[in-house]
Amino acid sequence: MRTHFDPSTVPPREFYRLLTSVVVPRPIAWVSSTSSTGVHNLAPHSFFTVASVDPPIIMFTSVGEKDTLRNIEATQDFVVNFSPVTLMAEINATGTAFDPEVSEFDRAGLTREPSLTVATPRVKESPSALECRLHEIIRMGDSTLVFGLVTHAVVNTDVLDGNHPRIDLLDPISRLGRDEWGTLGTVKQISRIRTVDWPGDFRARPRAES
Repeated sequence: MRTHFDPSTVPPREFYRLLTSVVVPRPIAWVSSTSSTGVHNLAPHSFFTVASVDPPIIMFTSVGEKDTLRNIEATQDFVVNFSPVTLMAEINATGTAFDPEVSEFDRAGLTREPSLTVATPRVKESPSALECRLHEIIRMGDSTLVFGLVTHAVVNTDVLDGNHPRIDLLDPISRLGRDEWGTLGTVKQISRIRTVDWPGDFRARPRAES
């Protein structure tokens, strides 16, 4: 038995809550930006992904008109700071709807770190950051898609294995439904099946251990 939901009849906010409960887990773009008057804003956005590999472009969505969006439109750059478990309280705090002239860096007790290629500062306490110049903005319904060209990346050396960031040391958090947040949990590895290795009867293949 299945329960059906029609977005044309379900109130938008209710369908939004449904979407954010089934499109999970969602990585969090902890976006720092700078207003036209020089105020440093910091806010989490959980509609976030890689949009292009070459050129390197990331994308996050602003639901409604928020300080982050206005700042990026004004100054044309931003930084996506990594969201680790150790900073969960601070990340949540920067989601508070402060007035535009208030800096979330200061309210959450976070340290500004100068960026190398953009004017907006990074969060020093975050283990990684992607400096971005605005590539494109696309309006879509009540939301705005913000695409940023990655101009520089930094990662704490102590979370690297060679040049590869270790997921267990980064220890990311993610957004789920309601006020629920997710942590890394058990990490499993599985290789993609090459065409030449495809089993004759996929259903008869050995099952992976849970």
